[in-house]
Amino acid sequence: MKIGLIGGGNIGKFLLQSINTHKLLEDSKIIGIYTRNPKSAQQLAAEYDTAVFENIESLLQSDVDLVVEAATVEVVKQNASSILSSGKDLVLSSVGALSDLNFIQSLEKICKVNGKKIHLPSGAIGGLDVLKAAKSNGELESVSIITRKPPQALPGAPLDKEQVLFEGSAREAIELFPKNINVSIILSLAGLGPEKTRVKIISDPSIKKNSHCIEAKGSFGDLSIKVENDPMPNNPKTSYLAALSVLSSLKNKDAVIQVG
Repeated sequence: MKIGLIGGGNIGKFLLQSINTHKLLEDSKIIGIYTRNPKSAQQLAAEYDTAVFENIESLLQSDVDLVVEAATVEVVKQNASSILSSGKDLVLSSVGALSDLNFIQSLEKICKVNGKKIHLPSGAIGGLDVLKAAKSNGELESVSIITRKPPQALPGAPLDKEQVLFEGSAREAIELFPKNINVSIILSLAGLGPEKTRVKIISDPSIKKNSHCIEAKGSFGDLSIKVENDPMPNNPKTSYLAALSVLSSLKNKDAVIQVG
């Protein structure tokens, strides 16, 4: 599989190292990368034996089979449609772009017309398989998530005391915290949608790890799950599980046996 990568940050570097250096994805390679920083792109290309795309248009004109977005919500909103229309499957890291139902529906139409797929990694949380199963008969009643982070990870948070920074819907959460609460959107897509998924964000100076407490109720019973995320070994701002989930999505894209 020939992969094109958009983004050269923490997750992008992790994928380059995992796929091109450590060969963790059989018969696959990231053959080219695009970032908004040409100097960074050249450095990454030299280090990980890949090419540089000068822009996203040149990426789409190449022979990549699939595009991995590891950049920003804005990049997804601006380019997802053209990526799918060009005949490439798409793996999204910045799932916060999908808080807009109209945007999701427009991408679904493009996928159907072109026979392409969007793959959404589970990110830094778990329990998505339970939510998908629970809503299959329309009897999933409620879904909520409480995210607790160190204040350094949340813009404007006080450094000396615990404080609830937000409480409301997943759609509102991603608008106010676009770089911090992607987990609420992937949770809402698996469950009740961004309007009905309840989110609470807490700044807590007593902790060093991000934690996510997910609760759901329905005809299946009750779900309660807590995930505490270690940061990536080389960068404390990114959850290691979030990076691993992108690699897992790539590994399982064409698996003969699908779990969940």
